[in-house]
Amino acid sequence: MSFYLKEPNIPAQEPERTGILVMNLGTPEAPTAKALRPYLRQFLSDRRVIEIPRLIWWFILNGVILVLRPRQSAHKYATIWDKDGSPLMVNSQKQARLLEGYLHEQVASPYAVELGMRYGRPSVQSAIEKLKAKNCNRILLFPLYPQYAASSSASALDEAMRTLIRTRNMPEIRTIRDYHTHPAYINAVAESIRLYWQQHGKPEKLVMSFHGVPRRTYDLGDPYYDQCQASGKLIAQALDLTEDQYLIAFQSRFGAAEWLQPYFAPSIEALGKQKLRRVDVVCPGFSSDCLETLEEIAMEGKSLFLEAGGSEYHYIPALNDSDTWIKAMRKIALDNLQGWMTLR
Repeated sequence: MSFYLKEPNIPAQEPERTGILVMNLGTPEAPTAKALRPYLRQFLSDRRVIEIPRLIWWFILNGVILVLRPRQSAHKYATIWDKDGSPLMVNSQKQARLLEGYLHEQVASPYAVELGMRYGRPSVQSAIEKLKAKNCNRILLFPLYPQYAASSSASALDEAMRTLIRTRNMPEIRTIRDYHTHPAYINAVAESIRLYWQQHGKPEKLVMSFHGVPRRTYDLGDPYYDQCQASGKLIAQALDLTEDQYLIAFQSRFGAAEWLQPYFAPSIEALGKQKLRRVDVVCPGFSSDCLETLEEIAMEGKSLFLEAGGSEYHYIPALNDSDTWIKAMRKIALDNLQGWMTLR
């Protein structure tokens, strides 16, 4: 009598791939109070974002913020929402798709690109699961934050690691911490400004506005402020601007605590009071246009400047799906994928 081992019924696997997980902040699914409430709850429950005692914050969040803010924020989101949905979601999806296509021009080995949002959907967890399903045994985590902050870059990486520690067959992991001085990033921002100026002329002052964070984070060792300053100076140098032709400021202050300064709103009002003919504003820390750029900077900033006495205000769009930026994303990714991919 012969005995044969029965072959296990294992489905054929896809070829081993390298995965690239592109991560951004996220967005509510609709510009409504109902959609804003779970989004804000997830965002404002992040310990990287809110660093005050949990018990105190729980009462503030649930007793005040989630009662009042969803309706207020929904009104603001409605002003920037378009037929395709949230600009941040639309732009982030385009970036992921275009990066996948642009990589094909230089990469010969199998790979896959997925988009994951830190808050909302598609989640970081679902994106990792998709990469795993495509047999990605190596994954590069690529947060779309040029400057590192614990409340943005680290939070996105935290979320990826929370999924990975529950993964039995864990892939190899590499992370992009920041790319605030990467020549391809600096060139992409500078080129977007040059192209805008070719079409619309140049201003008397360029304001580079970065998202603000509490001053306390700087005192505790967060490098974000220094990295914003470094990025701004390199962009100014690429544009041949003198020190009096540009200003670095910080937007989106929240709460009563001191945040990084100078604040954007009083800075833009002061420029208006100086009766400047024209001010242009760009947000180099945002890879995609979103609520903070389209409503706070493009709309509110313009009103503040004009009401203070300024004459002409221009918002220069974020990098979005520009060819220079997608090529920069490819360069940044490939610099961090050495040894993992075979180039053509």
